[in-house]
Amino acid sequence: MPWYDTPLARRLGLRWPIIAAPMAGGPSTPRLAAAVSAVGGLGSVAGAMLAPEELRAAVAEVRSRTQAPFAVNLFAPLPPPSAQGVPAWAAATGTRLPDPLPSARFAEQLAVVVAEQVPVFSFTFGIPPLAGVEAVTIGTATTVAEAVALERAGVDAVVAQGYEAGGHRATFLDPVDRSLVGTLALVPQVVDAVSVPVVASGGIMDGRGIAAALALGAQAVQLGSAFLRCPEAGTSPAHREALGQDTVVTRVLTGRHARAVRTALVDRLEASGLEPPDYPLPRYLTPEAPMLAGQAGGLARTLPAAELVATLAAETDEALARLA
Repeated sequence: MPWYDTPLARRLGLRWPIIAAPMAGGPSTPRLAAAVSAVGGLGSVAGAMLAPEELRAAVAEVRSRTQAPFAVNLFAPLPPPSAQGVPAWAAATGTRLPDPLPSARFAEQLAVVVAEQVPVFSFTFGIPPLAGVEAVTIGTATTVAEAVALERAGVDAVVAQGYEAGGHRATFLDPVDRSLVGTLALVPQVVDAVSVPVVASGGIMDGRGIAAALALGAQAVQLGSAFLRCPEAGTSPAHREALGQDTVVTRVLTGRHARAVRTALVDRLEASGLEPPDYPLPRYLTPEAPMLAGQAGGLARTLPAAELVATLAAETDEALARLA
């Protein structure tokens, strides 16, 4: 059986078991999602920061570009943020909160996913209510315990997010500092612990990484940083240029632990001793946009998304042939 013909790929209707990770805040665009899906991978709409009407428009744009399957990603509901620590943080960054403050409105976002009959619904930060969701569901875990909890909740597949991954840590059971497991260690343990398909994520940038993930038992891979330099991505020029620089897992950019490019501002806020306000308030109290990226971001290539997916597939063929 060819490496790309996995049970999960067949269920999702994919030519290649390659998922473009949802990257909220700009990098993931409908154009990028459509380009990945059209060539046989699974593109993702990063819907977590979109108002319901914006999410509906993003879904419509993807469908205007391709009839292939795609995913919509949301953040599981979180407690509303308190105002504690906001004045001190605003003084440290020289900013202030917008008025009115944007709200996530998860229930309304999920209603769009259901009403639009989105093929795949992925999520992170926990386990949202899944009643009434007919899409294929994919939850994100950073530990074996979280993967088991997701399976018990009825998900169809689990993303095992390694410590190398860029973006927010998906941790929802134990503290983040007890959930920093590398992809190489996490994936086979999750594969052994659950019966649903596992998607490997974190540090995978080329065919070598895909071949390794398959060898560990994953049925698909999810790549984020690898797509940040694609012309279809909404990545800023500064963010594209910064890929490959040192990264750090920090709360100072959004209020939740996330791996991002280490900048002078990040160092200053980390050294300030101030406790960041609740998620997502620091995002609106920081004078620079978070440049979320993984530890292997320097391997990102400036290629159109379709060409990148084709290149990844060819590299995986080569890597597996060398092993054979």
